[in-house]
Amino acid sequence: MPSPQDSAITSSRSKITPERAQEFYDAVLTLLREGGYDALTMEGVAALSRCGKSTLYRQWGTKPQLVACALRGNKAATIADIDTGTLAGDLRQVARALGDHAGHDTPLMHAISQAALQNPELMEALREALIAPFAAAFDAMLARGVERGEIAADNPAKEFVAAQLLGVIRTRPMFEGKDADEAFLTSFIECALFPALGLTESP
Repeated sequence: MPSPQDSAITSSRSKITPERAQEFYDAVLTLLREGGYDALTMEGVAALSRCGKSTLYRQWGTKPQLVACALRGNKAATIADIDTGTLAGDLRQVARALGDHAGHDTPLMHAISQAALQNPELMEALREALIAPFAAAFDAMLARGVERGEIAADNPAKEFVAAQLLGVIRTRPMFEGKDADEAFLTSFIECALFPALGLTESP
């Protein structure tokens, strides 16, 4: 069954082009970076993207759904499209993809995550539009790894891969005052995830 976000996007395709939708998403991300979630308004997005506020409500329904879709458009497809032919290669490519956005997106994701703890509607929208696709992309990578015989089907570490990566992205700034860039994520993947998954390839 399609999620509310997917239904909204499907509905919008008959009315606005993907390029125009991306303009709305870019406006949302710009305003989030400038003032955070609480300061973001549908009026502000409408003004920055030069449209009527009613257009935003018609296409996305609520502010949390618009924000979640904007975040999904910004990152999820990058992860979902990764398929290098090996699980080790896929995970290293994930490190590159996430690391490329680290300095720009980590403060944004911290702010959104904090807001979601206080806003159940935003939390649910983020789970459906961003977290679930992120986790599904890892499930697909790991399933391919099982099919190729790279990891055991009953390896208990498989279910924690997505959560661990999101965790280190959030916690490195707190522990070290640095973003989780490509080098850090690659090291984490090779030194922590590879052994847990039973991958024998050396860093």
